[in-house]
Amino acid sequence: MIEITLPDGSIKKFEINSTPFDVAKSISEGLARNIISASFNGKTVETTTPLTSNGSLILYTFNDEAGKKAFWHSSAHVLAEVILSFYPKAKLTIGPAIDNGFYYDVDLGEETISEKDFGSLEKKFLEIARGKHEFKMREVSKADALALYKEENNQYKVELIENLTDGEITFCDHSNFTDLCRGGHIPNTGFIKAVKIMNVAGAYWRGDEKNNQLTRVYGISFPKQKMLTEYLELLEEAKKRDHRKLGKELELFTFSQKVGQGLPLWLPKGAALRGRLENFLKEAQKKAGYEMVMTPHIGQKELYVTSGHYEKYGEDSFQAIKTPKMDEEFLLKPMNCPHHCEVYNFKPYSYKDLPKRFAEFGTVYRYEQSGELHGLTRVRGFTQDDAHIFCTPDQLDQEFKEVIDLVLYVFGSLGFEDFTAQVSIRDMENLDKYIGDVETWEIAENAIISAAKDKGLDFVIEEGEAAFYGPKLDFMVKDALGRSWQLGTIQVDYNLPKRFDLTYKGSDNELHRPVMIHRAPFGSMERFIAVLLEHTGGNFPLWLTPEQVIILPISEKYQNYSEKVLESLENSEIRALIDDRSEKTGRKIRDAEVSKIPYMVIVGEKEENEATVSIRKHGDGDLGTFTIEEFVKMIKDEEKKTIKKFK
Repeated sequence: MIEITLPDGSIKKFEINSTPFDVAKSISEGLARNIISASFNGKTVETTTPLTSNGSLILYTFNDEAGKKAFWHSSAHVLAEVILSFYPKAKLTIGPAIDNGFYYDVDLGEETISEKDFGSLEKKFLEIARGKHEFKMREVSKADALALYKEENNQYKVELIENLTDGEITFCDHSNFTDLCRGGHIPNTGFIKAVKIMNVAGAYWRGDEKNNQLTRVYGISFPKQKMLTEYLELLEEAKKRDHRKLGKELELFTFSQKVGQGLPLWLPKGAALRGRLENFLKEAQKKAGYEMVMTPHIGQKELYVTSGHYEKYGEDSFQAIKTPKMDEEFLLKPMNCPHHCEVYNFKPYSYKDLPKRFAEFGTVYRYEQSGELHGLTRVRGFTQDDAHIFCTPDQLDQEFKEVIDLVLYVFGSLGFEDFTAQVSIRDMENLDKYIGDVETWEIAENAIISAAKDKGLDFVIEEGEAAFYGPKLDFMVKDALGRSWQLGTIQVDYNLPKRFDLTYKGSDNELHRPVMIHRAPFGSMERFIAVLLEHTGGNFPLWLTPEQVIILPISEKYQNYSEKVLESLENSEIRALIDDRSEKTGRKIRDAEVSKIPYMVIVGEKEENEATVSIRKHGDGDLGTFTIEEFVKMIKDEEKKTIKKFK
């Protein structure tokens, strides 16, 4: 018998060689029907994998992220079989699960796949799925694996196998199809009830432009047709909310090929919106004891060598800027933290001076690959709402918790109520990725976990997601469409203070090292505004929206009264404008609705005679007639509801 520990801590005994499916069946028939993958002692296994020792078992359904990964990874195998059935000479490469579905990269030679082929691919896919073919893993010797793919003249699989050793090479078989694979599958193809080929794109082998270009076929699959229907409806809604589309319609930002890819240009309305976000955070930061600093957009290469950024991210930076002086090189600033270390180094501090909290809306530059650029969410120049807190070890816990409070205040004021926290720690099997010693890493990781628990955060621990200099607490926010985005981040760092030789004089009159907290509640202004745009569909909170009110005179005769209304609103610090075009009122209303201006003020003879205004609200229609004073109060009351003062 073996003892199996379940996620709730309960321990059950089973016969040796029992499978995860057997365990699920012992819990309930319903779970047994829905289990599609499992994890045993932290390793992904099949539901049919024999369990031969005591251990911890987690069972996954499609509702779990790990379950979806297994489902979509298995679907990628079926897609590969489908592609080979239509293109027998195609060479398969890799086919992983991704956040939403899966893809397979293939070398089609002279042949192509286009949108007109999608229907045929989907039909064949479902035909194979209905066969309920089991996914079976088997170990293969390196010699046999190489022989198979050399016979097929598949240099891609050969290259993958050459980097493996005997004992770690496995194949997965289903139907009459076999593929090189590490494992992690659903029980059989019959679990797949719906599939959609989403698109095709070009992709270089291993992401290297020097290698052959492949065809990447994207797809998504579900255990129910209803799920696919709902997903496609969600995609249509996402298209309407696409921040690139809304940014253009609302005249917030643009891009120019002459300026350069991935370098956004903020238009007047976008700059005003961004400015309000900055002022909102600056006000909260001031109350929290932060001091604003400003640092240059470039720095000597040596600065980033000292910090470790050049070693870790030099390839992702823009090329060094050479000056007329021999051997002098500068980099466009990829990070703000090295500059802030030098701000701290300006003068000596005592323990009585700490913590020091330096904040900056600092623009940084990173050379993202052109194929990875995407609107404001992936750019080459972006502004972080960055701050660095230098504190004593004894102050770390309180300072970290106060930053959590600030992040939660930001989310609450902007309508992000559904989020989870992620404690990102080291990859214990790849410690070369990180700087610093084991002891301080453990202290930093434990400090984050302790603070997250004390603040009652719903959090998960993700191994391998830490920054190279320290662990972090990332906030994964769900938008109105249920999509998850990584926004705010807080990081604990014992390493940069050491690299920059930062010190403070302690109560013992000796020099000590401060601890450094990196934090950015927004993350970056560009990414945050993109997510906010899509979350709200462009219907921003009233305090943030570029234009709060548009005044619509029904004819030129009421222009003077419109200007009096405008003056009254502006005197009350309400952002308003007049639509004085010679268009019909109905057209003006439609245009105001498209522009998502929250309130429309319609003025005509009746309003002028009675010194009132008729109000329409975006999306709600007519609200009635009000005095200007009543309308101002309505606006102010709504603003107060959507933003609270930071305490």
